[in-house]
Amino acid sequence: MPDFSFRLRPTRRVAILVSRYNEVITARLLEGALACCGEAGMSRDAIDVVWVPGAFELPVAAAAAAETGRYGCIVALGAVIRGDTPHFDYVAGEAARGLGAVALQHCVPVGFGVLTVDTMQQAVDRAGGSAGNKGHEAAAAALGAADVIAQLWTDDAAD
Repeated sequence: MPDFSFRLRPTRRVAILVSRYNEVITARLLEGALACCGEAGMSRDAIDVVWVPGAFELPVAAAAAAETGRYGCIVALGAVIRGDTPHFDYVAGEAARGLGAVALQHCVPVGFGVLTVDTMQQAVDRAGGSAGNKGHEAAAAALGAADVIAQLWTDDAAD
């Protein structure tokens, strides 16, 4: 796990947005993200978990969360599994593009925990299986980026 001091102001919170689609996978990603926040010393009361219909809806939910000004970072969790049509490409691409745009527009780190895999087994492996838990990794990335931004916004940036 990365070593970060999590310097967000105490009034800041973390939003974890979770896709209901493929919930058997996204629930495991959520467990990993919550574990990471706990390891970083966050109280469960400082974490808002919001369920959204699918990965395609994650960017608009992230934009709404960022607009509130309440969150030091956002973690977006989803699972897009390739099927027989190009639908996968549209959903995965727009989720990635939209979440990146939210982060840049609002200067709020958005941890990208949206699995884009070919099979259900690959998703299982990445949601706490043999390939680790990408929900944990997305939360660590968001918290780490939030720490960097907090340092840049304070006098500690030169340290």
